[in-house]
Amino acid sequence: MTSLNKQQRGFTIVELLIVIVVIGILAALVITTFNGIQTRGRDTERQTDIKALHGQLEAYYAQNGEYPTLANMNDKSSGGFVETNLKGLDDGAFEDPTGSSTDLVASPAADSYAYDIEPDACETDANTDCTSYTLTATLEGTIDGSGTYVKDSLNN
Repeated sequence: MTSLNKQQRGFTIVELLIVIVVIGILAALVITTFNGIQTRGRDTERQTDIKALHGQLEAYYAQNGEYPTLANMNDKSSGGFVETNLKGLDDGAFEDPTGSSTDLVASPAADSYAYDIEPDACETDANTDCTSYTLTATLEGTIDGSGTYVKDSLNN
């Protein structure tokens, strides 16, 4: 009988269940933390892109006395406005990390950056200078998803 008891040693069902539950809890914590890190990373990239655009727009204003129109900012063709006037600006600065379009939009929207220029008439009237702007990125890292990162022109 003693030789039979020695061969039947092993883990009980309760011990195995406890180990499985602990592994499940740890896996849930890792997944939650990983998703939070990715969200913060994308939000940081959005803030960096907006700061880069802001810096280039202010440099353009210092040289020209006005800000570019939305149409100008979306002219990324070879030899276009962006390549000619905003040298050193990475093409990736125009694209939200979760978006697919490199065009700026007029009002804040998820998955794209907004460039709202003032006065509105400067977009259509060549005799009206664009005197201020607001750059906006929609952030993911807020509880209700409604957070935004905003950079206004220095000429307000």
